[in-house]
Amino acid sequence: MNTLQNSKAIILLNKLISDVEQNGIITNTVVEDLKALRPYTISEELPLLAKATRLSAEHIEANETFAIPIPQDEPVDEDDVVEALESDPKDSLRYFFSLIKDIDKKANEEELREYVKALNEY
Repeated sequence: MNTLQNSKAIILLNKLISDVEQNGIITNTVVEDLKALRPYTISEELPLLAKATRLSAEHIEANETFAIPIPQDEPVDEDDVVEALESDPKDSLRYFFSLIKDIDKKANEEELREYVKALNEY
């Protein structure tokens, strides 16, 4: 199983999703919560989630936003590329958290890997 099992980790992840939905990206709160979530991912031996939480916390801390767009399926034309680049940071971060929450789905794991790749390249 690749998903978080610890009830405290699940509560923390749900809090992150709720906070971003209600308040947007409040840098210090999101970064603190991501840093608090990471030890659970390590103890549950979920390296992809550990890397994703670390990189996203570092990214938000450095940029004071989540500047990574939602991964797109192969863009059909230039308008799709522009739309991907203009995705709302709040929506992208909320989507990122939803992938972490439901990582057992193969498509979600692949998209989370795209986020990790984009975070590494940023």
